[in-house]
Amino acid sequence: MGLLKNAGKPLTWEEAANQRSYVREHGIIQFLKTYYRVKDTCCQELLWGDELEYGIFIVDKESKNIKLSCRGSKLLEELSEKEKSSMHRCEGCTWHPEYGAWMVEATPRNPFSGYAADLLRVERNMRLRRKRILSVLLPNEIAPTVTCLPTMGVLGFASNCKDVNSDNLPPLHGAIANSKYIPDCIINPHPRFGALTANIRSRKGKNVDIRLPLFRDENTKEFNEFPKGDRNTFESTLKPILEEKSKDAGENFEINWPEVDMDAMAFGMGCCCLQVTFQGRDIDESRFMYDQLAVLSPIMLALSAASPIFKGHLVDTDVRWKVISASVDDRTNAELGLEEGVPDPTLVGNGIKRLFKSRYDSISTYLHYCRRRVDNPMYVLDTYDDIDCEVDEEAQKILLENGIDPALAKHIAHLFSRDPLVIYERGIKEVDDETETDHFENLQSTNWQTVRWKPPPPKENPSDPQIGWRTEFRSMEVQLTDLENAAFTVFVVLVTRVILAFDLNLYIPLSKVDENMKRAHERNAIGLGRSFYWRMHMAPRDENSSSDKKTDAPFDGNLVTNGTAFEKKECNNGSHDYNHDSCSQDNIGFEEMTVNEIMMGKGDHYPGLIPLVFAYLEHIGCDAETSERVEQYMDLIKKRACGELPTAASWMRNFVTSHSEYNKDSVVSPSIAMDLMIACKEIGEGHRDCPELLGDLRVRPVLPETGYDVRLDSSKVSRKAAIDLISKYTNRNSWNEKNLPLPYIKSNENSARKKETNRKNLRKEREPSISLY
Repeated sequence: MGLLKNAGKPLTWEEAANQRSYVREHGIIQFLKTYYRVKDTCCQELLWGDELEYGIFIVDKESKNIKLSCRGSKLLEELSEKEKSSMHRCEGCTWHPEYGAWMVEATPRNPFSGYAADLLRVERNMRLRRKRILSVLLPNEIAPTVTCLPTMGVLGFASNCKDVNSDNLPPLHGAIANSKYIPDCIINPHPRFGALTANIRSRKGKNVDIRLPLFRDENTKEFNEFPKGDRNTFESTLKPILEEKSKDAGENFEINWPEVDMDAMAFGMGCCCLQVTFQGRDIDESRFMYDQLAVLSPIMLALSAASPIFKGHLVDTDVRWKVISASVDDRTNAELGLEEGVPDPTLVGNGIKRLFKSRYDSISTYLHYCRRRVDNPMYVLDTYDDIDCEVDEEAQKILLENGIDPALAKHIAHLFSRDPLVIYERGIKEVDDETETDHFENLQSTNWQTVRWKPPPPKENPSDPQIGWRTEFRSMEVQLTDLENAAFTVFVVLVTRVILAFDLNLYIPLSKVDENMKRAHERNAIGLGRSFYWRMHMAPRDENSSSDKKTDAPFDGNLVTNGTAFEKKECNNGSHDYNHDSCSQDNIGFEEMTVNEIMMGKGDHYPGLIPLVFAYLEHIGCDAETSERVEQYMDLIKKRACGELPTAASWMRNFVTSHSEYNKDSVVSPSIAMDLMIACKEIGEGHRDCPELLGDLRVRPVLPETGYDVRLDSSKVSRKAAIDLISKYTNRNSWNEKNLPLPYIKSNENSARKKETNRKNLRKEREPSISLY
């Protein structure tokens, strides 16, 4: 999560007041230096990878409770050290710190490559990561891949904290978060994370304000005096009527749906997720893919929904995004449009310029500059950028004056419409603008959008290969199993290949992307068949067809590519546009589709993403083994999209509401949360079948003892240990009893069968990893 520097202590918000303008100014300089140094970087091979975040919990069966285990830093140190013993393997893991003291992030040690067989590596590597993290847990610890602890913020939810009060609980209202629900000790001890938390609160002038609509059940006490009906009916019909009546009566009060409130960054940044990063062939391809993935992000957010519980309550949404967005929203009341405000010259825009979104939100501008359209290379932004996008005018002016195209200048200036949040005391003028990018990354890394465009980082050593231009896909929720996480990852990867190979585009107005993000938050959006805005025609038009025919012609599987989409050409300036003309396709409309229609097609004009994936696999001649597994992944996604299988959020909600201790009051008690997390752990580790979530697919047991290779050690064994071991396998108590008959051992069929099953599972776990090398 962002830059973890060793440049002294972070400055407080007040101490950094006179340094923020320097960081912003030199951040632009560093971007310009980087851009002109690497703008022609070309990477013919696709490289990509995923990021998975894990939360570590303590199961307290005696008190029937589940708690955060704040040992993340110790586990990270142990995992990183143990990883050194596996450097002889090309498959491995890299471990990173995350915001929460109970969290760990893991990525593949090496990126996946542009070969179809690497699609099979994803699940294997995810299983490897799970095995290795399980191998360092204490007996009472678990690490299910879930978004968050359901009872975070409920009294007694944290463990392994150093500071406790007289009730043996970590103290609230700490100096960093000042929260009435969470103690400071659950924040990662690295100084950056505490500084982020404190400075967001200082800039805002108060604690962050996170509110989610409460799920309404039969006995939910918050609705005792509330009008009947669901939330959509209330918001669209009842609320305006009731508020109008209050005005007529001279009371003029606002009536709101009951909410779950949270007040600290940890509620949002403590959420785990799944992210995927792609290296583009060149700068133009990375910018084009940024736009396409931005349109896809709300659909994948809804499809991967896994967050129905916050602060011990069922909520009336299914995803985490709004929680994180509010948890880092540092806007002042003036920037929110709530008041005029008093200008503060130490803040960007004097702290009063209107900012329309949180730092953590959907994108506000497309990025691609269509060089093929010589008459109007800004066609994409002119056509589809239909929402407010605040920029720092001075930064934009400098970028344009230095030759940056208008689309990229707008994007960078938009990032710089925010203030730097963490500045280190020895990391200001000490940073070399020619070779380092710390000040640029200070702003870049704290604009958390659904997609992130990432310029090549500086080389650590001159001999290192140059990393290319990358795009990070950030909206997906983490799933319970590695099978599901791999399925979503592989699907997104293949969609990017489909778009490039078949010369497609997904452009719709950004206002509709924002509306899709809003709809993705709705409870059971997939199961209830909620519609989303989507492009009607993705393929370029046939140049020989008439205008009307181009718009209305059905998809026949023969996508027009002008003979270039499948040809491998050398990189040159604007090479993506040189080989593709999808960005020059005119705006031919969008319509509302269900996620099932987006995935499987609609009518004869839109083929669907999953059929296009299969068409692409046939085109490249994908091998049978990879095709078989990808088909299983696509089948899982198809069944989720049509509602045949529930999302993780729906499954969790059903688990809670059908629990014997649930009182139909929307409250998720610690004991219910414990049972839910244990079930998630067992499903993720393959020890509990869950056909209602996975259909016919099964997860092979994840065995932590197979996470690392066993060394053929020749160190001398003590005589006693040797005798014990040998006698165990010869059924003799002593080596000297050579003439005695072997003891009769009564057979136990169940025990023998169990041992044989364990042996088979161990073999199965080792065989896939061996076949990789």
